[in-house]
Amino acid sequence: MKRIAIITSGGDSPGMNAAIRSVVRTAIFNNIECFGFYRGYQGIIENEYKKLEIRSVSKILGMGGTLLKSARSLDFHNADVREKAFDNLKALSIDALIVIGGNGSLTGASIFSDQFDFPVIGIPASIDNDVYGSDNSIGFHTSLDTIIDSVDKIRDTARSHNRLFFVEVMGRDSGNLALHSSVASGACYVIIPEKDFTIKGLANRLEEGNKLNKTSSIVIVAEGNKYGPSYKIAEDLSNIYSEYETKVTILGHLQRGGSPSCSDRILASKLGKAAIDALLDGEKHKMVGVIKNEIVLSDLKTVIDNKNGIDESLFYLNEIISR
Repeated sequence: MKRIAIITSGGDSPGMNAAIRSVVRTAIFNNIECFGFYRGYQGIIENEYKKLEIRSVSKILGMGGTLLKSARSLDFHNADVREKAFDNLKALSIDALIVIGGNGSLTGASIFSDQFDFPVIGIPASIDNDVYGSDNSIGFHTSLDTIIDSVDKIRDTARSHNRLFFVEVMGRDSGNLALHSSVASGACYVIIPEKDFTIKGLANRLEEGNKLNKTSSIVIVAEGNKYGPSYKIAEDLSNIYSEYETKVTILGHLQRGGSPSCSDRILASKLGKAAIDALLDGEKHKMVGVIKNEIVLSDLKTVIDNKNGIDESLFYLNEIISR
């Protein structure tokens, strides 16, 4: 193992830079050269790269976004294009590839590794925390902190005006962000893809709060819930329950940015080193993760065939204490 390549792919997550830094410095510690390709798989296809040295990754530990930039490459779906990417790596004498990203990026890693029998190690980075094989993905906790800070500010206005706020958070297929932020922010209700939802059920919960002298409320909505957008939920609720003035706030890409939290910096640093250790141990077609505070390796096929679901006990806790 003399040379490796590293990419960040898919949606950016706070802590990706910390992972890059850890990979590069661990590689150099083990006398391995490291090449960073820009814009994920697209950068490998277009052969856009830079050799990364120790000083190349200075002062990025606390930076959001990704030094290597990111993209979702549709071109990489084509087998002939993947062969071009493989040829570019071999021309540089690259021995292995490290992919930092979420489910889509790791699916690409698995396909690429299979097609060319090429060593690939994945590192989970997703604010949705839906990547199987790790208790937490890089960026999840930072995104939660951003949501909680926003909801705390919104609550000030909700209390001042007897308002009901629907706060929409990311989570196209996963309710992890919504559920955790609901518990941590004291929201009265959470709407997520994994659970059935009815307007009547929400109205009943709000009426319970009203009888207990609750004068304002926050509802957290995952963008991928099965009912529909926050504005539709708010409109439909107003048709059957008018106790509150209703407002909608969509946090959007605000949740992806910002300096990574302490826990995300540490997680990213651990996983970056673990990725290099895995390659040195002869592993390939694997993802590194942390489960119960221990580094684990999972087969990429197992990772992409499964998904981190919601914590059912946390959902039950939320049902109890959110009234």
